[in-house]
Amino acid sequence: MQSWSLTLAAALLALCIGGAAAAPPAEVDDDLPMAELELLTEVYSRIKRDYVDEVEDADLFRAAIRGMLSELDAHSSYLDERELEQLREGTRGEFGGVGLELSRQDGEIRVVAPIDDTPATRAGLQAGDVLLRIDGEPVRGNSLNDVVQRLRGEPGTAVEVTIRRRDEEGRTRTFELERDTIQVESVRARMLEPSYGYVRISQFQERTASDLYPALDRLLDEAGGGLHGLILDLRNNPGGVLDPAVAVADAFLTEGRIVYTEGRMPQARMSFEATPVDRARGAPMVVLINRGSASGSEIVAGALQDHRRAVVMGRASFGKGSVQSVMPLGGAAMKLTTARYYTPQGRSIQDEGIQPDIVVEELRLAEAAEREAEVVPDTPADADDAEQAAELAQDDYVLSEALNLLKGLRVFEGR
Repeated sequence: MQSWSLTLAAALLALCIGGAAAAPPAEVDDDLPMAELELLTEVYSRIKRDYVDEVEDADLFRAAIRGMLSELDAHSSYLDERELEQLREGTRGEFGGVGLELSRQDGEIRVVAPIDDTPATRAGLQAGDVLLRIDGEPVRGNSLNDVVQRLRGEPGTAVEVTIRRRDEEGRTRTFELERDTIQVESVRARMLEPSYGYVRISQFQERTASDLYPALDRLLDEAGGGLHGLILDLRNNPGGVLDPAVAVADAFLTEGRIVYTEGRMPQARMSFEATPVDRARGAPMVVLINRGSASGSEIVAGALQDHRRAVVMGRASFGKGSVQSVMPLGGAAMKLTTARYYTPQGRSIQDEGIQPDIVVEELRLAEAAEREAEVVPDTPADADDAEQAAELAQDDYVLSEALNLLKGLRVFEGR
């Protein structure tokens, strides 16, 4: 039995190290953990011999791989062919589901952010909500990929989601959602007031930077060539692809480091530098973040904050400062955390997040319009401005405060 176990351990080790044809050879420590390998083979042999049903070898090995990866951190995982395709769909910006970006923390599945204009946002799900059940079935103990797969599906089909909200002392809520085709429009831009622009980035996808550049050009043209101020809204932006996030930060910087990564492998150590073109032409900036801003959002906010290019306003961000590499394994793949990223000044975002320069609570001002109505305007134009300001404060208090800050900076610079 001992000899057979050692032989099987060697075979399992060979499979784990070099069994994936697409994986490059890896250097392995000469001091192999033989006791642990023997324990693994013992468990394998007992399952094959004693488990009530016959189990395919491939299923056992896939389960072992899933277990190893899921125990590392909340973001490492094994992806079968369907899950790998779902990941690709997410980076392209179209899939069938409810529109939730999720993370696994301390054994719980939590909402990082609901995606803009999806069933999740329309129903009122929020960043920080803890997912308890899907269609009445508990999610605790399920992998993150399993939960995502249960939420996705054909548009028009229904799914019931039960959550616990952080600030409601254990109270649960149940939402009836109808799946939809999630088409994430990553960049939206408009003018809040003459010469004060607003850009909303909901997620970093492959086309985000190429969508941002013409959006900025349109705002500049509408402002007559120069903006008095620009608000970059990254609230509830859960991140996405690294390169577009770097390109977005680069759009507003003219020199210096944007972000750098540190990892054990040489290829995991990277540094990204700004190119000498500011596509906003030096317009004063405010970046909005909140608890739902994660990963790529934190790269952008951290870079602009460190370079003093923008004032960061809102609430502290999520704190996901790790980089995942997708490594092919035949038709499947594994998503493995290979590095952590740092802001230009060397701040790690992992678990800490970006702290705003100005903290602003996300409030609802039910009486904002009534208070503004008490002010007697000098002219009809002033009346229109006051009404618009009241409506903005009522609809989005944080955004209205960002606009007020930019106006204040404009007045100060004029003096």
